[in-house]
Amino acid sequence: MKKALSNNYISLIYFIIRYILDLEFFILILIVLIFAAFVHGSIGFGFALIPTPIIAIFTDMQTAILLTLLPTLVVNLVSFLSEGNSKEAVVRFLPIAVITMIGSAIGTQILIFSNSDIFKLLLAISILLYLYTNNKNISISVFSKYPKTSFILYPFVTGIVGGLTNVMGPMLMIYGIELKYSKAQFIQMMNICFLLGKIVQIFVFFINDSFTKTEVSFSLITILIISFSLYLGIKIKKQIDSKLYIKLIKILLFIISIILITQFIYNL
Repeated sequence: MKKALSNNYISLIYFIIRYILDLEFFILILIVLIFAAFVHGSIGFGFALIPTPIIAIFTDMQTAILLTLLPTLVVNLVSFLSEGNSKEAVVRFLPIAVITMIGSAIGTQILIFSNSDIFKLLLAISILLYLYTNNKNISISVFSKYPKTSFILYPFVTGIVGGLTNVMGPMLMIYGIELKYSKAQFIQMMNICFLLGKIVQIFVFFINDSFTKTEVSFSLITILIISFSLYLGIKIKKQIDSKLYIKLIKILLFIISIILITQFIYNL
């Protein structure tokens, strides 16, 4: 009898400790998502870029993506619509978004069956190489020399990387900078690619029974909480100068690459 009571007591303590740890973890995620929503609202993108590598430090890559997937979909939809001229943007950027979506579906399927840490390292290295060449005023000539080929292959590879790491933003930033898109075009292109990419990711995860009730419930709660933070960010965005905007993008790219490399080393 005493042994049974002792076992029940130990089980209760374990449950309480586990609950507190889980609660602290979800509070941390929520704080990161609130900050990410504000950043996304202020510059037009970046919601998945910030929390995914941070959350993945404390859990596996797939869980990190699942926890941010639904909020990312909603945030990108709001950001896309807030720029206006939605029909024109869809007509212009739908082809690249569809190619990215196909790549994202393949990348997500690979993620479900394999470890993607090496892909995060390769992504980080490619970002740093790009920033170095851009700082030295070395243009990536492949976009101008082979516009049709790069239009198909680059978004496709970007989609695969996005499906594997949930971080396709840096590669889309590189594409937008090299093609000299305006701030509005930049935001519209990225968000429509994100939208279709997230939709196909949700579908792939769903058919593979990867979602749990905890992840879905947490996602729905965070959507409500981050809405105000996103709204504040959107209000600030209109006051940001285009040149400053490009500088902010490059700073963000550098920070993301460092986080990805740190995460790769941490998981060795």
